[in-house]
Amino acid sequence: MDTLIAIIVIFGVLVAVHEWGHLYFAKKVGILCREFAIGFGPKIFSTKKNETVYTIRLLPLGGFVRMAGEDPELVQIKPGYEIGLVFNDENKVSQIIVNNKSKHPEAKVVSVERIDLERRLLIEAYADDEDGLQTYHVDEQCDLIVDEKAEQIAPYDRQFQSKKPWQKAMAIFAGPFMNFLLAFIILVGFGLVNGVPQNDALVGELTEDSPAREAGLQTGDRVLAVDGERVNNWEEMTLAIQEHPNEEINMEIARGEENFNVPIETDARYDEFAEQEVGLIGVMRAMEHSPLQAIEYGATQVYEVSMLIFDVLSMIITGEFSLDYLSGPVGIYNYTGEAAALGMAVLIQWAAMLSVNLGIVNLLPLPALDGGRLLFIFAEAIRGRPIDPQKESMIHFIGFALLFLLMLVVTWNDINKFFM
Repeated sequence: MDTLIAIIVIFGVLVAVHEWGHLYFAKKVGILCREFAIGFGPKIFSTKKNETVYTIRLLPLGGFVRMAGEDPELVQIKPGYEIGLVFNDENKVSQIIVNNKSKHPEAKVVSVERIDLERRLLIEAYADDEDGLQTYHVDEQCDLIVDEKAEQIAPYDRQFQSKKPWQKAMAIFAGPFMNFLLAFIILVGFGLVNGVPQNDALVGELTEDSPAREAGLQTGDRVLAVDGERVNNWEEMTLAIQEHPNEEINMEIARGEENFNVPIETDARYDEFAEQEVGLIGVMRAMEHSPLQAIEYGATQVYEVSMLIFDVLSMIITGEFSLDYLSGPVGIYNYTGEAAALGMAVLIQWAAMLSVNLGIVNLLPLPALDGGRLLFIFAEAIRGRPIDPQKESMIHFIGFALLFLLMLVVTWNDINKFFM
């Protein structure tokens, strides 16, 4: 249950921040955002604020921002249709009642001759109580009422397709960018609160009843060698200890002006990643509290995690790629459980890594991902005109289907790894 709560909270925050990036920058360039959604499927919560409906949906598998103009408008009003009009104080149409007009006695029923809800914002229609063809001006925030549900119209200058390529690109790139920024903020906060992990081979805090504590090691001791092997940093020291599970090792220690040797009997634990037992002595990494180091740590970690992910992706090109390098919902759930078991500090760092991962994956130039949409925007900038929206939608649909199939395959592989 703790793992489930952790994964829901972490992914909820990561997805919300990602989608908020799309929402904020889309609104900044004047795009009407109809819906901000966390999850997919049926709505379980909904509220409207400043033209946007904020929803939480049943399936916590992602989220989306529905921008006007990305998809064809669902309601098409054609000449000859009878609709109801409700007017505001400026005598502009504020509501268009498409059906169930009997439930709106306040509405003026007209027969449409011509209608333009994108550019001219005009309705030309005949009304029983007026002679001849009448012209009605439509408010920019007019609502279409269909089956008693309201959806705001989108004038052309508020639609995604009306914007310049750089404005579209900014709205799309903002999602992944916010994931990188979130990871940086999390890691800087971690460094400020817990201290910045030091690269030197220094002894930090010692766990209770650990081999290191029983052997007399103290916080601040510097490790010079492990079993005669010189170590210059934390990684070298850790690897040298891990090579000796349940064995006695000899550690050369520097404490102040004194150097001495300490024999230590290591413990052992099974490492899921290495798929073997590794040695440990119960020593935490030394931490340094410094705002400047915290900022440097945040930037460095985001860069290093990004490079690790790119290294894995590059294996696709070199042919060294394996499905075991990918994790779906089951794999991420298990790894999150392991991180949670190691404490809040590890869980926070794991959340930052997931945020970087989400940002990079979304920037891959694949249909249905942000990177694929940026590719189409780049093509538009080169060609001077957008690609046919119907063709683009079809490519994104096919890409989404293939990505969903890949997720199923990866999930099955995770089940085989962890439960069989």
